[in-house]
Amino acid sequence: QVQLVESGGGLVQAGGSLRLSCAASGRTFVNWAAAWFRQAPGKEREFVAAISWSGGSTYYADSVKGRFTISRDNAKNTVYLQMVTLKPEDTALYYCAARRGSPRNLGYEYDYWGQGTQVTVSS
Repeated sequence: QVQLVESGGGLVQAGGSLRLSCAASGRTFVNWAAAWFRQAPGKEREFVAAISWSGGSTYYADSVKGRFTISRDNAKNTVYLQMVTLKPEDTALYYCAARRGSPRNLGYEYDYWGQGTQVTVSS
Protein backbone atom coordinates (compact mmCIF):
# COMPACT_ATOMS: atom_id res chain seq x y z
CA GLN A 1 0.00 0.00 0.00
CA VAL A 2 1.17 3.51 -0.77
CA GLN A 3 -0.01 6.57 1.13
CA LEU A 4 0.13 9.98 -0.52
CA VAL A 5 -0.11 13.25 1.37
CA GLU A 6 -0.34 16.57 -0.44
CA SER A 7 0.65 19.93 1.00
CA GLY A 8 1.42 23.45 -0.13
CA GLY A 9 -1.99 24.66 -1.18
CA GLY A 10 -3.38 28.00 -0.13
CA LEU A 11 -4.84 31.32 -1.17
CA VAL A 12 -2.88 33.38 -3.67
CA GLN A 13 -3.58 36.36 -5.89
CA ALA A 14 -3.73 36.01 -9.64
CA GLY A 15 -0.25 36.04 -11.08
CA GLY A 16 1.20 34.50 -7.95
CA SER A 17 2.97 31.20 -7.39
CA LEU A 18 2.63 28.10 -5.26
CA ARG A 19 4.53 24.85 -4.96
CA LEU A 20 2.60 21.72 -4.10
CA SER A 21 4.27 18.68 -2.59
CA CYS A 22 3.16 15.07 -2.52
CA ALA A 23 4.93 12.84 0.00
CA ALA A 24 4.69 9.08 -0.49
CA SER A 25 5.06 6.49 2.22
CA GLY A 26 4.34 2.83 2.74
CA ARG A 27 5.57 0.41 0.13
CA THR A 28 8.85 1.21 -1.57
CA PHE A 29 8.15 3.98 -4.01
CA VAL A 30 10.09 2.46 -6.91
CA ASN A 31 9.16 2.59 -10.59
CA TRP A 32 6.00 4.53 -9.89
CA ALA A 33 4.73 7.20 -12.21
CA ALA A 34 3.03 10.12 -10.52
CA ALA A 35 0.55 12.75 -11.56
CA TRP A 36 -1.45 15.72 -10.40
CA PHE A 37 -5.14 16.07 -11.06
CA ARG A 38 -7.53 18.80 -9.97
CA GLN A 39 -11.22 19.23 -9.43
CA ALA A 40 -13.04 22.52 -9.26
CA PRO A 41 -16.50 22.83 -7.66
CA GLY A 42 -19.17 21.55 -10.00
CA LYS A 43 -16.64 20.26 -12.50
CA GLU A 44 -15.15 16.89 -13.29
CA ARG A 45 -11.68 15.95 -12.18
CA GLU A 46 -9.10 16.83 -14.80
CA PHE A 47 -5.54 15.89 -15.55
CA VAL A 48 -2.88 18.50 -14.80
CA ALA A 49 0.56 16.91 -15.15
CA ALA A 50 2.37 13.57 -14.96
CA ILE A 51 5.94 12.41 -14.57
CA SER A 52 7.79 9.16 -15.12
CA TRP A 53 9.79 7.39 -12.43
CA SER A 54 13.09 8.74 -13.75
CA GLY A 55 11.69 12.22 -14.18
CA GLY A 56 12.83 12.14 -17.78
CA SER A 57 9.32 12.25 -19.20
CA THR A 58 6.73 14.83 -18.24
CA TYR A 59 3.28 15.57 -19.59
CA TYR A 60 1.00 18.55 -19.12
CA ALA A 61 -2.54 19.61 -19.83
CA ASP A 62 -2.66 22.37 -22.43
CA SER A 63 -4.23 24.70 -19.89
CA VAL A 64 -1.14 24.63 -17.63
CA LYS A 65 1.66 24.11 -20.14
CA GLY A 66 4.34 26.73 -19.69
CA ARG A 67 3.07 27.73 -16.25
CA PHE A 68 3.27 24.51 -14.21
CA THR A 69 6.26 22.24 -13.74
CA ILE A 70 6.11 18.74 -12.30
CA SER A 71 9.23 17.24 -10.75
CA ARG A 72 10.21 14.58 -8.26
CA ASP A 73 12.88 13.70 -5.74
CA ASN A 74 12.94 9.93 -5.42
CA ALA A 75 15.37 10.05 -2.51
CA LYS A 76 12.67 11.92 -0.58
CA ASN A 77 9.74 10.00 -2.13
CA THR A 78 8.23 13.34 -3.03
CA VAL A 79 6.62 14.77 -6.14
CA TYR A 80 6.24 18.51 -6.69
CA LEU A 81 4.09 20.80 -8.76
CA GLN A 82 5.50 24.28 -9.20
CA MET A 83 2.77 26.65 -10.31
CA VAL A 84 3.46 30.17 -11.55
CA THR A 85 1.35 32.86 -13.16
CA LEU A 86 -1.69 31.43 -11.44
CA LYS A 87 -5.14 32.30 -12.74
CA PRO A 88 -8.53 32.26 -11.02
CA GLU A 89 -9.47 29.30 -13.21
CA ASP A 90 -6.70 27.29 -11.55
CA THR A 91 -8.77 27.29 -8.36
CA ALA A 92 -9.45 23.67 -7.43
CA LEU A 93 -8.68 20.83 -5.10
CA TYR A 94 -5.41 19.35 -6.30
CA TYR A 95 -4.79 15.63 -5.96
CA CYS A 96 -1.62 13.63 -6.24
CA ALA A 97 -1.84 10.14 -7.75
CA ALA A 98 0.57 7.25 -8.32
CA ARG A 99 0.64 4.12 -10.47
CA ARG A 100 3.14 1.44 -11.42
CA GLY A 101 4.72 1.84 -14.80
CA SER A 102 4.38 4.68 -17.25
CA PRO A 103 2.58 7.97 -16.69
CA ARG A 104 -1.01 8.30 -17.86
CA ASN A 105 -3.42 11.19 -18.13
CA LEU A 106 -6.56 9.29 -17.12
CA GLY A 107 -7.50 9.14 -13.46
CA TYR A 108 -8.84 5.59 -13.48
CA GLU A 109 -5.40 4.31 -14.41
CA TYR A 110 -3.95 5.45 -11.09
CA ASP A 111 -3.92 3.11 -8.13
CA TYR A 112 -3.29 5.49 -5.25
CA TRP A 113 -4.58 8.93 -4.41
CA GLY A 114 -3.99 11.55 -1.78
CA GLN A 115 -6.69 13.51 0.01
CA GLY A 116 -6.03 16.70 -1.91
CA THR A 117 -4.85 20.22 -1.14
CA GLN A 118 -6.92 23.31 -1.91
CA VAL A 119 -5.60 26.00 -4.22
CA THR A 120 -7.58 29.22 -4.42
CA VAL A 121 -6.56 32.01 -6.77
CA SER A 122 -8.23 35.36 -6.24
CA SER A 123 -8.68 37.88 -9.03
